Amino acid sequence: MLLIGSGEVGAKHVEALNRTDGMDLVGVADPSPVVSPPAGVPLFARRESALDSLAPDVVVVATPPGTALVAARAAARGGAVVLVEKPVTLDPSDLATAPEDERIFVAFQPHFAPGIAGLLDQAPAVRQAEVMLVCRRDRAYYRTWRTRYATAGGVLHQQAIHGLALALRLLPSSSVSSCTAEIHRERRWAESEDRITAAVALDNGACLTVDARVDSVDQPRRHEVVLHLDDGQQVHVRGRNLEAGLGDPLSAPGDLALRQAMYRALPTGDTGPRHPSLFPLAQLRRTLEVIDHAYRTARNASEAGTAA
Repeated sequence: MLLIGSGEVGAKHVEALNRTDGMDLVGVADPSPVVSPPAGVPLFARRESALDSLAPDVVVVATPPGTALVAARAAARGGAVVLVEKPVTLDPSDLATAPEDERIFVAFQPHFAPGIAGLLDQAPAVRQAEVMLVCRRDRAYYRTWRTRYATAGGVLHQQAIHGLALALRLLPSSSVSSCTAEIHRERRWAESEDRITAAVALDNGACLTVDARVDSVDQPRRHEVVLHLDDGQQVHVRGRNLEAGLGDPLSAPGDLALRQAMYRALPTGDTGPRHPSLFPLAQLRRTLEVIDHAYRTARNASEAGTAA
């Protein structure tokens, strides 16, 4: 396996890969690594050099959205199976199908939580989904590429996308008929918002609501999804970041176990993905389209208050 990107997320991949049986990290590619690779693992300043020299079977791309898609497609054209970190790109039109995309997969490690595989396989009839996020990002988080919306996107791209992607894979496929969204900016540490709420109605009558904030100091951290089924039942996916799945939050798996499950789901040879939470790149487009719609129609909280 080759890792492209050695920032904060890349460092988590290095730790997990080194502790996963059957995974051999053969190189790291990053022109300005935040974290040095482990002893004995070569560092390449250019991903092209790493791909040519190592001819890896699998490439994990953990770079910002401005470069992730280009890197993933380059690796796939070289014959590797590619796992790429969210959000991949900020522009859904970038995901117009390319031939190499069949070798590129997207996964969110919280989706490997208990019960999620069965939920995706069963695909229950969902009429409404609620995504709730409460977390804390301090000033140090917003630096370099995360400072600007153009290079990082907003809360929906960077934090709430885990819940949004899961909800939208379970909601019936349909276009957005209407969207009402409101953005709150108070700290102004970056161009992205501190909180966003949105209500998205789909043409088929289903709906999605979102309440995501990253400025909380007095609320319990959580990222949860509530699914309202056609038969009146509710399904709750719980955790600080969905990691409890349908199970008990007190016995939820840790980040390491979830990442290892994600790696093991990667296809080998002619086999397909080994877990429904690992999905083709093209399927991410719907999530990015909904996110894009929410931001394009959103009003600032102060403007909403004035209008009222």
